[in-house]
Order: sequence, then structure tokens, then C-alpha cells
Amino acid sequence: MKSIITFLLFLIISCSFASAQQSPFDTTIYGRNPAAAHWLQTRGLKMYYEVYGQGDPLLIIHGNGGSINNFLYQIPLFSKEYKVILADSRAQGKSADSLNDSLSYEMITDDLNALLDSLHYDSCYVIGWSDGGIEGLMMAIRHPDKVKKLAVTGANLTPDTSAVDPFVYNWAINYNKQLQAKPATPQNKNELKLAHLLSYEPHISLEQLHTIKCPTLVIGGDHDVLLPKHTMLIADNIEKSYLWIIPNSGHSTPIFKKDMFNTVVDDFFQTPYRKIEGFGRFQ
Repeated sequence: MKSIITFLLFLIISCSFASAQQSPFDTTIYGRNPAAAHWLQTRGLKMYYEVYGQGDPLLIIHGNGGSINNFLYQIPLFSKEYKVILADSRAQGKSADSLNDSLSYEMITDDLNALLDSLHYDSCYVIGWSDGGIEGLMMAIRHPDKVKKLAVTGANLTPDTSAVDPFVYNWAINYNKQLQAKPATPQNKNELKLAHLLSYEPHISLEQLHTIKCPTLVIGGDHDVLLPKHTMLIADNIEKSYLWIIPNSGHSTPIFKKDMFNTVVDDFFQTPYRKIEGFGRFQ
């Protein structure tokens, strides 16, 4: 079952497509495409993933409780230029794990690294949204050789109100309490793992960000669930970073700002990073 974050996201999307019989996320082939489907047994997990296109590898990572189909607006464009790799993360989508296993961003990051190893990719481009953005940052920290360029949207370093909008923070903590009070069914246990991840992690230090050497595009909506000042903090502490705060935007930039998002991220991947200083700041 999808986490509450994904439920809320798709409730909003469903309202946006109220005049249609089904939302595009219900009808898309992505995430259930037999022609692109693969499985990898790794690290105690049977991971489901799909591959599209040809070219340099591009890993795209979904958020909490999400799945491959969250990127139905990115796959068609990027698969024209890249070999796009998308996986259902541990305990999410089709990649079920043991209910007795713990769950952390580090585990998911290392799962994705194992996937890249299995495909014999030494480095790749990476896009991460929400929890996927956190895992993108961790990939650049824990497995720096694997990341050629990184674009993250809606990522955070800490799970407190220095990073998260207070309304969203309080809602997430209360949601955890509600789950803890429910019977320990398999469904509830998996939901609780994802909710705990959402509310009590990550814990990435600024010193860890300083180790990221790949060019990085740090993205956030100006009304994101992650505060713009926190998005700026992330960009300020990565050596080769660009910052993009999208106006009139919330957390779901790859969906509601899809055309702008795709164009800017693709340009970032295609264009060499440049250090802007001195009189270059007048340009």
C-alpha cells in the first residue's frame, strides 16, 4: 500500500483530473511494463526495476511510498537521450522486503548502488525527488564515483522544522502516532517503517555535503514542504552547485512543473558546469 505522502499526492492529482475517468498514473504503462521489467536479487531484497532508452545511464529515484510510475512525465523525454533506470525502492512498489527488516535512507542508497554495479555502470546521471533527492545526495556522499551529475528536488538534511514546514512536520509526527496505535498487521508494519523514515530521518551533516564533488542542481518549490531556506542551505554547502527555487510551486515539481522541470534538468545535464564569480556575476 502506498504511504500517506503518496496517497495525499495522488488525491491532489486525482482532483486535478476530475473531469477524466482515470488519472494518468492509473493508466500509464510505466511501473508495470513487461517489456521493460527486470528483477535483481540483492542485499536480501528482490528489487523491481525498469529500463528505457539508450545512451548514458540516468538513474531516477522516487519518493516515500512512491514507485516508478511517479515519473511518467520524465521517462518519455529522457529516454530519447539516456538509458533511463528506475527502481521501486526497498519496501515500496513491487520491491517488497522482510517486514522485520529495518529501513533507512542508507539502505536504499546502497540498494541502488548494487543495482548500478549489477548493470556494470561506473557512473551515471541522477535525478531524485523527495526521499529520492535524499538518496541522490547520499549516493554522491557514499558512492561518489557513481554520480556524474546530480539533480535533486524537495530534499532535506534533517527531519525537523529547520527544514520542514511546521504544519507538515506536525502532521507527520501525528501520523506516526496513529500508526503506532494500530494493530501490527503486515500492511501497518510496512506503513510504519515508511512513516518513521519520513518523520525521523535523515541526518546528513554539512560536512558530508562538503564531500560532494559532482555538479549538483538543487531544486525546490517556493511553497515546498521543505523550506526554501533549507534548500538554499543544501546548495550553499555543495561545492559545484546551482540553486533553482521554482515560483508558484509546491513539492511535486516533476508533475505540476513538468515541462519546466524537464527542460532545466536536461539543460543542466547537457551543459558543462561553470563556476560563476567576479565579473561573471553581472551576466
